[in-house]
Amino acid sequence: MNTRDVSLDGKPASRLDLVKERLSGFVASLPCRSKFGLGIFTARRVFVLFEPVEVCENFAGIDAAISGLDWRMAWEGDSYITAGVHDAIPVAKGLDTDLVFFTDGHEAPPLPWTGMPPFEGKPGEVAGLLVGVGGKTLVPLQKFDDSGSEIGVLGVDDVLQENRSGQPPPDASSRPGWHPKWAPFGDMRANNNEHMTSVKEDHLKGLASQTGLAYAHLDGAGPLLRAFETVARPRAVVVATDIRPYPAALALLLLVLLYGALPLRDRLAARRVASAPQSRFHSANVKPKEAH
Repeated sequence: MNTRDVSLDGKPASRLDLVKERLSGFVASLPCRSKFGLGIFTARRVFVLFEPVEVCENFAGIDAAISGLDWRMAWEGDSYITAGVHDAIPVAKGLDTDLVFFTDGHEAPPLPWTGMPPFEGKPGEVAGLLVGVGGKTLVPLQKFDDSGSEIGVLGVDDVLQENRSGQPPPDASSRPGWHPKWAPFGDMRANNNEHMTSVKEDHLKGLASQTGLAYAHLDGAGPLLRAFETVARPRAVVVATDIRPYPAALALLLLVLLYGALPLRDRLAARRVASAPQSRFHSANVKPKEAH
C-alpha cells in the first residue's frame, strides 16, 4: 500500500494516502445517525481500532484516526489478503455492521497453485464491499530498511515468486531439475513478477464472489458511497421526534371551534328564528244564550 501509482490533486501519492483521503470524504458524506468503525489488516488478521460510533457527533475523532493510519502499524510483513477478508467478515458480523475492505489484492506470499482457501462462513451473511486500490499497470514494489526508510525497489530475488507449500502442481514433473523427492517443484528459479505490483482486480472479484461481497475500484469518495449504498443493508434507527406541532395544532383547532364555529352556529340559529313567519290567533267572545 506504499506504492505510489495513484495521484491526489494531480501529484503522485501512495495507495494508503489515497485510501485515507477517500475514506475521510466517504465518512463526511454519510448521513447523521450512521455509524462507522475502523480497523486495520496485516498478515491474516484484522484488528479493530474502534467499534462503530455515530458519525456526526464523533466526526473529529474519526477523521483524526483515519489521518493517523500508517503502514508502520503492521505487526507482520506478510499480506494474506484472502485470509484477511475471511477474518474480517466474522468480525463485522459480531459488530452487526457492513464491511468495506480496502486492499490492492496483492497476496504476499502468493497463493498456491490450488488457489484461494475455502471460505468457511456463509456467503452473503455480511454485506459490503471489497475496494481495489492502485493502478492497473505493474510497477516495482518499494524496498525499506529496518528503520522504515525507503532505500529503493525490490528485485526478483527479494520476493518469494512462487508458493511451494503443499502438493506440487500437475505440471511439476515437466519442470527442469524435477525430482519427486528432492525437487518436487523443480530447481529452476521462478519469476512471476511478484516483485511488481498492481491492483489485482480478477483476484478481488473472485474473492468477492466467494464471500458474497461486492467489488468496486477506488476512485472518488462519491462513487465509493454510491457503490456502498447499493449493497448496504438499511437499519431502523430510533431517534427523538419533536411532537410539539401536534398539541399546538389541536389547541388551534379547539380555539377555532370555541371562538369561531360555535358562535357562528348560534348566530345562524338566531337569524333563522328571526326570519320565521309569525302565526296570529283571533279570539271571539261568545256569550252563552240565557235560558228562558
